[in-house]
Amino acid sequence: MTETRLLVLTPEFPPARGGIQHLLHRLVSNLRRLRASVVALHQEPAWPEEAPSSAEVHRVGRLGASVGHKTAIADLNAWSLRLALAFRPHVVLSGHVVMSPAAWAIRKALRTPYVQYVHGSEVLRRPGMTRFACLNASAVIAVSDYTRRLVSTFVEDAARVHLIPPGVDLPAARRSSPSSVPTVLNVARLAERYKGHDVLIRALPLVRAQMERARLVVVGDGPLRPVYEAMARSLGLEDSVLFLGSLSDAERDRWFERAHVFAMPSRLSASGGEGFGIVYLEAGARELAVVAGAAGGSLDAVVDGETGLLVDPTDHVAVAQAVGVLLRDRSLAAALGRAGAARAREYAWPVIAGRVEELLLRTAREGLG
Repeated sequence: MTETRLLVLTPEFPPARGGIQHLLHRLVSNLRRLRASVVALHQEPAWPEEAPSSAEVHRVGRLGASVGHKTAIADLNAWSLRLALAFRPHVVLSGHVVMSPAAWAIRKALRTPYVQYVHGSEVLRRPGMTRFACLNASAVIAVSDYTRRLVSTFVEDAARVHLIPPGVDLPAARRSSPSSVPTVLNVARLAERYKGHDVLIRALPLVRAQMERARLVVVGDGPLRPVYEAMARSLGLEDSVLFLGSLSDAERDRWFERAHVFAMPSRLSASGGEGFGIVYLEAGARELAVVAGAAGGSLDAVVDGETGLLVDPTDHVAVAQAVGVLLRDRSLAAALGRAGAARAREYAWPVIAGRVEELLLRTAREGLG
């Protein structure tokens, strides 16, 4: 097999923003032995610049006010099969379970095996679709041990489930100095309550009781932003919580450099939890100590007492105590930050992409068995 062709199926791909979009973009950009072609919905970019990718990207259909989500996904699955008939891939990577109908149809039509990514929350939100996706896949990639345990309820053959975490982009040289104001940073979309913004905001008055000038900087946007802004106002924190909205990667990275502590007390809920929490490694890569919830995939991303502090994500007092300790004890924060940077190097994208690529190549060689 001189050229192994990979077809990547995903609802969204950069410039659309989000964790899964970023994961798949960085993955295909770091593949070295596969010729990748990506199929995704056409969307208006969430940020003006187009993210470069070495892969060929096919934009089909459209997701917007005039087209419902279910209709757009169904159309995308149909287009994916048509493109596969022309591209003739040796292996398919389904980046989300909603693309598994197309992956299954390609498997039936072309006898092409597929590998299914599972990120975590979809197992709880779409259990039927996840079961279908995993049972028909030749292999499953779980991004964390938490996700692997969820998948095990569908897949009895543990050898088919591969634990491969997301990767992290290692930063270039530091461009900004830490702020003169004690700064707690949070980077996450304001769309899921399990991210713990509510607990973090309730913790801030207790943090400020220990360090009067402390502030919380929130990078990210979403439908819950008005709720959290109102919560901050009700606690008299309107001048101490900065909601910056969605920023470019460069601007976001500068806040990583200005901050003293990164905090995201994610918890588990009926609708999901942190699949892995790559943002903890992104903070660690910049030598920033982190405070995380001791739940879900965060347990894979953060080593308690070594790269950060794990706390009860439902207890705002525990969150405040951990944040306060790291703001006051700069030597401890620096030690955790250095260990976080060392661990992030183990998760660098070239390393992680190499593991995924090896699985895809092996799946292509073995075919459907």
